[in-house]
Amino acid sequence: MKKFIYKICKISEWNSAQKKKNFSGTKKDLVDGFIHLSNKSQIKSTLKKYFSNKNNLILLKIDTSKLNNLIFEKSKVGNFFPHLYSDLNLNNVKKTYKIILKKNGSHNLPLIF
Repeated sequence: MKKFIYKICKISEWNSAQKKKNFSGTKKDLVDGFIHLSNKSQIKSTLKKYFSNKNNLILLKIDTSKLNNLIFEKSKVGNFFPHLYSDLNLNNVKKTYKIILKKNGSHNLPLIF
């Protein structure tokens, strides 16, 4: 299993989770019944597909070692994505990165990518 996985969400969603001391997911996550996550190699394609032209985003770096209910499931195109079938304990978020929207609608990621 990967040591770290990642979550892209709005900064306001992350701020709300910090106030509640719990992250249940985004609106889409709540509708789907699990928190959508990505491996490091999937972040750019996830940003392009679901977050094009979206501003005020943050990337959460999540330690997988203490996650319960984490399942890697096959997508429609055959890739395996991590899905968390429980709330995310904020102690598992090891770092956050602001994602910068460029004028062309794509995003700048931190240098770790």
